[in-house]
Amino acid sequence: MSEETKVEGNGEEAVNETANNASTENAETVDMAGVSTVKKGDLVTGTVVKVENNQAFVDIGYKYDGIIPLREISSVPLENIADAVQLGQEVTCKVLSINDEKEVLTLSKRLVESEKAWDKMQEYFDKGEALEAKVVDVVKGGLVVDVGVRGFIPASMVERHFVENFDDYKGRVLKLKVREIDKANNKLILSHKDVLEEQYQAAKQQVLGSLQVNQVIEGTVQRLTPFGAFVDVGGVDGLVHVSEISWQHVEKPSDVVKEGDKVKVKVLKVDPENERISLSMKAAQPGPWEQASDQFHTGDIVKGTVKRLVDFGAFVEVAPGVEGLVHVSQIAHRRIGTPHEVLKEGQEVDVKVLDVNIGEKRISLSIKETEEAPEQPARQERQPRTPKQQVELPDNQSLSLTLGERFGDKLSKFK
Repeated sequence: MSEETKVEGNGEEAVNETANNASTENAETVDMAGVSTVKKGDLVTGTVVKVENNQAFVDIGYKYDGIIPLREISSVPLENIADAVQLGQEVTCKVLSINDEKEVLTLSKRLVESEKAWDKMQEYFDKGEALEAKVVDVVKGGLVVDVGVRGFIPASMVERHFVENFDDYKGRVLKLKVREIDKANNKLILSHKDVLEEQYQAAKQQVLGSLQVNQVIEGTVQRLTPFGAFVDVGGVDGLVHVSEISWQHVEKPSDVVKEGDKVKVKVLKVDPENERISLSMKAAQPGPWEQASDQFHTGDIVKGTVKRLVDFGAFVEVAPGVEGLVHVSQIAHRRIGTPHEVLKEGQEVDVKVLDVNIGEKRISLSIKETEEAPEQPARQERQPRTPKQQVELPDNQSLSLTLGERFGDKLSKFK
């Protein structure tokens, strides 16, 4: 049978042979005045009247309904035809085949949308404009979206940062830019990252112009690296170096913060030319020396840890970020040459606060004043010295002699 079947038009009452063979039921449901010639390749518009068995039935005003198979609904695979068409929806389709004898009219919604989509995608590409599309599938290496044709977003073009698992992207609507278009090979590459990068650059310039040094603001930890944490402050990432995370020593940023944490940061430096922002978490918090004024007082005995040993004494940490000096003369009651003779780094000791100077960030400490001084041995009394030497004579009589008297004759020859 010919692909083209001629039916009544222009109000004429005659119908072709195939129409006369149509069932009475179908003949009654068709407005014969509206029936026109339908042939393979025609574009027709109709209304979805039934959706079942993974196919949609469309009333195009012909003597029987056309059928859109599941594979002809969309350019991307569908699990359920109801995800793409609904009852009462108006659709434009292309006639794939027609068989009046079997009353089968096969339509394709996919081909119509595909032709329009390629033209639209080329327009987006030429103008550099963004479009929105829904993620319909997560595949190896990226995401699949339906834009009238199958669009692919490589994993490297989804976000500005690395994403390990894309499962939660299915069903999301993303703003995209066309990166590559090849209609002949049915290839369309899209990028969400390009859109985010443009937004980021625009936001960065605005934020860079508004930030002030020493300003304290709230941000969100975006990602962690061995050397620090990147914190989002108004859409722009600033770096908190690992040394600026806490007043205490931090081995790695993940020991203190995690991605998604809300933190207060102080702006240390803004470099618009190089688009860099340096931030500090610890500077936005009360410093250890600020707290030390209420924590330590002269005469207090506290515990501390020996942090460093130098020739003139030992530095002892009495609170996180607060170190005081124990002068070598205050380490032990006995005299020592160097602190290494008595102490070692990491050793816990009791210390007495001798003096606190918060302005100069200095605390003087003593270890020996926390210990009882050892007892000193008793001193022996010395015999009084006399200017003359006593000489015992044989007759037990005492005689006092001066040096001149004893050695006068010998000294005279030196005069």
